[in-house]
Amino acid sequence: MIDIRDLSKTFTLHNQGGAVIEVMRGASLSVLPGECVALTGASGAGKSTLMRMIYGNYLAASGTIIVGGVDVARAEPREIIRLRREVLGYVSQFLRVVPRVPTLDVVAEPLLAIGVDRDTARDRARALLTRLRIPERLWSLSPTTFSGGEQQRVNIARGFAHAYPALLLDEPTASLDAANRETVLTLIEEAKARGAAIVGIFHDQAARDRVCDREIDVTQFTPGLAA
Repeated sequence: MIDIRDLSKTFTLHNQGGAVIEVMRGASLSVLPGECVALTGASGAGKSTLMRMIYGNYLAASGTIIVGGVDVARAEPREIIRLRREVLGYVSQFLRVVPRVPTLDVVAEPLLAIGVDRDTARDRARALLTRLRIPERLWSLSPTTFSGGEQQRVNIARGFAHAYPALLLDEPTASLDAANRETVLTLIEEAKARGAAIVGIFHDQAARDRVCDREIDVTQFTPGLAA
């Protein structure tokens, strides 16, 4: 489902005379349906950079990123949009939504985008918000007014609303209390059971041990850090 071969990435510092910084070289990994792979390595090793390249936020310098048959490294913008809508979900650490949209609709939106009827989409959103302990009195409000922990749980609910065949998870259990952490880990296990291919960053070792099948140390792909 996810297959990465010989991936590299550079950044050009235009405000520093156009200096080119090589941040990743020769990254290769595969993730099968039903498998969760953790990206590990020291801060600055390139974990988030690799995730952003898989999602198409960063353009690769070379190599291939095949997700659901689409090479993200070379795909047209419309192909990336379709991939994100139908195939590839991303739970980031930060919730980014249009202000004033009710929380219930924020969570239901991924289902509405693929043609699920409004009632069914909202039912799924209600179920997830309930599981993640977002009080019903908040569902009609914009999540932009919520606490950081509440926003994180709304972001998780939104990311798991549609049964994406592939998922990217950036610290999904960070700062959660024990009950909500357990819910998130169960959601990940359910996604694996239905065949989702998952790439994640988990600084929580116990969470990593529970849901991840393998670990990939991205330091090996980082020029200057690789042994």
